[in-house]
Amino acid sequence: MTTEPPIILHHFPQSPFSEKIRLIFGLKNIAWTSVLITRIMPRPDLMPMTGGYRRTPVMQIGADIYCDTQCIIRELERRFPAPTLFPEACRGLASATAMWTDKAFFQSTVNLIFGSLADKVPQEFIADREKLRGAKFDIAAMTAAIPQMRDQFRAHLQWIDAQLAYGRSWMCGDQVSLCDINAYMNVWYLRTNLPVLDQLLAEFPATKDWEARMRAIGHATSTEISTAAALEIATRASPATIELADPHDPNGRKPGDAVTVMPDDYGKIGVRGKIVALSSQHIAIRRNDPITGEVVVHFPRAGFLVLPA
Repeated sequence: MTTEPPIILHHFPQSPFSEKIRLIFGLKNIAWTSVLITRIMPRPDLMPMTGGYRRTPVMQIGADIYCDTQCIIRELERRFPAPTLFPEACRGLASATAMWTDKAFFQSTVNLIFGSLADKVPQEFIADREKLRGAKFDIAAMTAAIPQMRDQFRAHLQWIDAQLAYGRSWMCGDQVSLCDINAYMNVWYLRTNLPVLDQLLAEFPATKDWEARMRAIGHATSTEISTAAALEIATRASPATIELADPHDPNGRKPGDAVTVMPDDYGKIGVRGKIVALSSQHIAIRRNDPITGEVVVHFPRAGFLVLPA
């Protein structure tokens, strides 16, 4: 009798993107395994699994490695469909909100936090993020922009508040959805770093109450293992992904094609492999690593480039 491999989240406590997934574990009451990784590189036990992809979090199920919260969320919804993150009224919009929350909203949040922390930000963290971004992590510019970033963050809060109008408990109506999870990430990030959130929420009582409801969801039950133990699980497992073609792929890609996949904005480290499965929202590539052996690495399509290898 074979046992299902654990659902492993590679994350660190301060990661706002990881908080999305931790909340989904809580909402769906999923027992999960926690692997704490460092906030900055190197991550020698994780890179053999991802092929170099270094953004946080990463989810591992055996020798299947899921990169980016979009991809992780879709897989968790597939395995644990209830309660759904995609109510009928906003099934497509729920995913699309990430293009707002993870980009413009997140950037104003980052600038406000690190501009306010200023000289408290460690130099090794700045150097790591400059390498990740491929651009200067300019704390002085962030500090100078604090008034503008307060304006930006307030504008995003007002959008949430407008969506909670007419007594709604949640952004899509009477149940929690991915819209809530995505938007809450930035509110949580500011809350955990600066005392200014209560001041900004003062004019948005519906959003303040919503934040408390979101916080109360919790993270379900987790057990912790080491990075080395997670790597050992991957080396002993075989990928479970089934080959899947996409007859509507606009570029004619098909299983077996050699490709390189990378984010289109920052952390542009290409991961090479051969396509196993693909659809409008997902691409999985098979790669062989000297340490892990065969793994299948999964990525979303929105926000990622798929290039000929």
